[in-house]
Amino acid sequence: MRAARTSDVPFIEALVEPLVQQRILLGKDLVVFYEAVQEFRIAEDDETGRPIGCGALHVMWEDLAEVRTLAVAAEWLGHGVGRAILNRIEADAVQLGLKRLFCLTFEVPFFERNGYLPIGEDVVDPRVFAELARSSDEGVAEFLDLSRVKPNTLGNTRMLKIIA
Repeated sequence: MRAARTSDVPFIEALVEPLVQQRILLGKDLVVFYEAVQEFRIAEDDETGRPIGCGALHVMWEDLAEVRTLAVAAEWLGHGVGRAILNRIEADAVQLGLKRLFCLTFEVPFFERNGYLPIGEDVVDPRVFAELARSSDEGVAEFLDLSRVKPNTLGNTRMLKIIA
């Protein structure tokens, strides 16, 4: 597992695009991947060094971050790659002093097996909600369950894990 480089962005885009077409992941413009490259971790095949999965950690507040764009190449599904990426993201979150991790997902059983629970509303106090609502980041809007993102998130489950 390693930090992503700008040269990994085409891999990330190619890996994510079929999942966007299947409405498993939300689509992002290429520029968004470049802007967030430092948030990504890349899993590699130990034998070939070829990238086989990715995931990102996006800090949202002093104690809160989102697991984003967790994806694994189809031929590597079921081999523990997703769990390894998630473990690395969680370790990075602990190093940053975060206490809660959020995800918006269709992969509910995977996240439940890893300690995430579905959440409702009111997961932050009103003062923090007001601050977060100022963000132009779509992921923050998804966390807050704002009406402007509802058409993009229909059927997804909002989940949270306490990590510290």
